[in-house]
Parts: sequence; structure tokens; C-alpha cells
Amino acid sequence: MSSLAEAVVALGYGVASALVPIVNAEAYAVVAGQRGGHALVAVVALALGQTAGKLLLFESARRGSGRLAHKVAKRGKSGRAATRAARWTEPIRRWLSRRRTALPTVLASAAVGVPPLAVVSLAAGTGGLRRWEFAVACLSGRVIRFALLVLPAVLA
Repeated sequence: MSSLAEAVVALGYGVASALVPIVNAEAYAVVAGQRGGHALVAVVALALGQTAGKLLLFESARRGSGRLAHKVAKRGKSGRAATRAARWTEPIRRWLSRRRTALPTVLASAAVGVPPLAVVSLAAGTGGLRRWEFAVACLSGRVIRFALLVLPAVLA
């Protein structure tokens, strides 16, 4: 397979894996590394696809957070349910609204997977993190993650 074709497939697989939880980007990275050839191209394209997919989640949360808050306020949650929701959502939102804590969290999530990047993407979107900062941290972390997965197969 040519390097361009491999990049297009990896990019598409990355987007799909970012949006559909059962599609595993890590498995694709390992297989691409074992096949040899253009492993670096596959790693970068897969990371770009994953970042594009996570940016979709980020933007969806950013644009929907105001509407969701309005609907919840309009519907009027019961006191106990509102307290329980606020107990979990407010600290996460505050944590991801500060750049000094949000960027390392996104980078760690993208590189290590803890906390899950899908959850961090949604929370960062509602927390007001800048789109480009999220994208850079996410892409950097994904490249690190996939490169570390491909490295043993390439060196073998």
C-alpha cells in the first residue's frame, strides 16, 4: 500500500475510533507497526484523525453546554438531583477551565488514556478551553501514545 493510501486509511480509522468506542486505534497502530513500511505516516495520520474526532466532541460540548444548562434550568431539576449533578460537574468544569490544569490533563489523557479522552474532550469543551490549545495538547498526546505502541514492532 502506498504511503498516501496508508495515511488516508489511518486518518479515517482515527476519526472513526474517536467517535465509536469499539473501534480501537491502539490496535490499528500496533498492526501498522508490525506491517512495517510507513509506520510514522500511520502514527501521525492516526493521531490527526483521533484529534479531529475529539475536536468534534469538544465543539459539540462547547456549543451544547449553554443550551443544556438552559433546558435543565427551565425543566427544574429536583433539589437532590441538582446537588448531586453539581457535586461532580462543577469541580471537573473548574479544573478544565484553568489553562494551567486543563492542558496537562488533556495531554495526559491523550497520552496515557486516564482519564478517558472522550470524557475530557466533552468536559474541556464546556470548560471554555481554547480550541487550538485543546487540539495541540490532544495531537501531541496521541502522537506520543501511538509512537510508543508502534516502536517495539518497528525495532523488532
